Amino acid sequence: MWKFNPILKTTIWGGDKIAALKHIPDAPANVGESWEISGVEGSESTVVSGPDKGLTLIELIRRHGAKMMGERNLTRYGERFPLLIKFIDARTDLSVQVHPDDTLAQKRGMANGKTEMWYVLDGSDHDARLAFGLKRPVTREEYPELARTGEIENVLNYTHVTPGEVYFIPAGRVHSIGAGSLVAEIQQTSDATYRIYDYRRLDADGKPRKLHVEEALDAINFNNTDATKIQYTERPDIPVNVAKCQYFTTNLLNIDTEVMRDYKEADTFMIIIATGGEADITCGGETMNLRRGETILVPASATGIVIDPKGDFQALEAYIP
Repeated sequence: MWKFNPILKTTIWGGDKIAALKHIPDAPANVGESWEISGVEGSESTVVSGPDKGLTLIELIRRHGAKMMGERNLTRYGERFPLLIKFIDARTDLSVQVHPDDTLAQKRGMANGKTEMWYVLDGSDHDARLAFGLKRPVTREEYPELARTGEIENVLNYTHVTPGEVYFIPAGRVHSIGAGSLVAEIQQTSDATYRIYDYRRLDADGKPRKLHVEEALDAINFNNTDATKIQYTERPDIPVNVAKCQYFTTNLLNIDTEVMRDYKEADTFMIIIATGGEADITCGGETMNLRRGETILVPASATGIVIDPKGDFQALEAYIP
């Protein structure tokens, strides 16, 4: 198993919740994102400790190959780690944006598009909300004017958020994380984002941030009016599926007694993101402590893990189906 050094990203809209979540007293101001597991070029995660200390995620794949990735994943992705795990803290609203799908991204020279999901950790500030799809169909012809004037806000499907809610954002769905929201994000490894509207906000140099209104035109699903949060019922000590697509599967774990997770037939790495409480995770004779705000990567060679909670423990379990 591996833990990685968090990669902190300061942003114009970032706040101070990530520093508290991750117990980093000397974190810089306005941290908007903590990249927990990343193979993105230029922002590659490095191992915290153990025999692989200091290795980047890509170097880890080169050293351990299928034992880390799984045979199927290694064949499919090679040395490209397929998922990007983040925590996102919005002190103010993020831009209204959209991500391309694989076909459009590859047509434009990118490795792949971006489908993602959010798990809400905190939404107590500012009556936090998310923009999540459209309230009504929008035509390609009216869209540029809506984006230019900011009237696009009036056609977005806004929803107020509370901790524990799950949202699935396929490529093409217009969205925005609103002020006061702290979320865990699981996504395809991609930084492909088309910014549609940014509230006429200025960057650190006093200039308007770049928009991608035209680039987004072919990425947007203009008929995406059926977006709703994921409905699920928690089951103590039993995994509950909250997201499943071709890119990732995510289960919610809510544990108050020792649990064994069987991975013998999985043939994939597992990512455990602690969203509440604390637990000891044991795999093949190795034990790691995991507390809220931390993430571990379990190799595909693992036949399973034992989760020993210290009271109530909640986590997301993500993997490649």
